[in-house]
Amino acid sequence: MESATKSTGSLVDLAMEALARLLDLLPGTEGVDWSHHWAARWRSGPLGGVLVPLGHLDQIELTDLLGIDDQKAELVANTEQFVHGFPANNALLWGARGTGKSSLVHALLNRYATDGLRLVEVDKEALVDVATIVARLDSEPYRFVLICDDLSFEADDASYKALKSALEGSVFTQSENVVVYATSNRRHLLPEHMSDNTSARHVEGELHEAEAVEEKISLSDRFGLWLSFYPFRQDGYLRVARHWFERLAADQRIAACWDESTRQDALRWALARGVRSGRTAYHFARQRIGAAALARSVDGARSP
Repeated sequence: MESATKSTGSLVDLAMEALARLLDLLPGTEGVDWSHHWAARWRSGPLGGVLVPLGHLDQIELTDLLGIDDQKAELVANTEQFVHGFPANNALLWGARGTGKSSLVHALLNRYATDGLRLVEVDKEALVDVATIVARLDSEPYRFVLICDDLSFEADDASYKALKSALEGSVFTQSENVVVYATSNRRHLLPEHMSDNTSARHVEGELHEAEAVEEKISLSDRFGLWLSFYPFRQDGYLRVARHWFERLAADQRIAACWDESTRQDALRWALARGVRSGRTAYHFARQRIGAAALARSVDGARSP
């Protein structure tokens, strides 16, 4: 009798453990309170997906983004149209790394969140769920930007086909409160090879691209707005470095002065990393101001 009781207890424990594991696989049903959360991430699972609220957001402002005035103006205009319920385009932000593509989208959220703008981060692997995500957001009284960051695909990538179909198909024609902003280092989102052009041909004096090339540009063509981002020139890089240096110094209440020595250090910092970009400038400023703040703290602790 005692043995049978123990056996029953073990089966119950196993059943409870199996149930707990199954519940971990099921999509959540709690949803996101968009009145309290400005952004969320779509998390895919084997049996569905769930929107997970993001608690800590980038506090960057549009005024922090220097050297990309034209790109900023175009995306601001497109976003204002979208937020106010007027026609707007999906946007592809492509170009050199560290030039402010992702930061621009987050700065737009900070500017227009009080007007009802919300952000949903979607990883490349989750793009197959884009129709589900749009359907989940359709009844919400907010305007949503699906941000697909740092996109690049292989030709046979399933998520490439899913995004391509969604952008041109019925998914977005039936939804007025969702647009896609994607960032990429590649203009056409797919790797391009010399062999792609070997099948190009002339027909009645006109050059017709090979089918491989046409396929590769077909996805980027579905974005109504293309914004190109280029590597910074030296003066542009220094302008950004000085901005963040002085901004972080003020935040930390550090009496730091941008002088010729600091300027030369900023140039050496970029040279060591092989790139002049807004991200490189920001990292330089964080290192310098962080070191100054630490030195002040140590000196304060040593003072009697």
